[in-house]
Amino acid sequence: MELSGKKINFLGDSITEGVGASAPDKVYHQVMLRKYGLAAVRNYGISGTRYARQINPTLNEPRFDLDFCQRYAGMDDDADIVVVFGGTNDFGHGDAPIGTPDDRTPDTFWGACHYLYSHLIEKYPAALIVVMTPLHRLNEHFTNGDGHQKKYNYGNLKSYVDIIRTAAEYYGIPVLDLFANACIQPQIQASRERYTVDGLHPNDTGYAYIADRLANFILNY
Repeated sequence: MELSGKKINFLGDSITEGVGASAPDKVYHQVMLRKYGLAAVRNYGISGTRYARQINPTLNEPRFDLDFCQRYAGMDDDADIVVVFGGTNDFGHGDAPIGTPDDRTPDTFWGACHYLYSHLIEKYPAALIVVMTPLHRLNEHFTNGDGHQKKYNYGNLKSYVDIIRTAAEYYGIPVLDLFANACIQPQIQASRERYTVDGLHPNDTGYAYIADRLANFILNY
């Protein structure tokens, strides 16, 4: 699919908002805007946010609870492409249960994926919708969240990634699998220092890399 002249909506968390970049124009969607001749990019990234609805409000950070399933409806309607990039905060500090593949409400992670993807298709029937999986991160093997923040064992990061992949496949939504194929693994110091600022958020090099990976994925679609 050609990128030149296209308008893209980006729905995401802190990585889409731009945490870790040295300047706003270094974030991956801004790199794409300049490098690939996009007509417009709309940044709907909010730090700390998740796919699923939080059960217990996040203390001192009400923005974290503005989940993707709430926010998609407020995005511009004229996008040619819609990109969803999230899930790492559901793993990290979300308290919604994992749920089951039959769930269809934002109250579980399975349900939130189904709810979001189906509603995006309804809102943007002519657009290309792309889902990006979370990147690898430090502490991804914990089963009760980043830094053991959760009271219960919900599953490691890969558990969430697998649900994102499977739910997107159900709707025929193409998935850019950064977890499987980005070759970024912050557990390895060289990779962490080259691509991230903290083992999770990309640095300028990481953002430029994500921009090219996403652009090439769309161009080859």
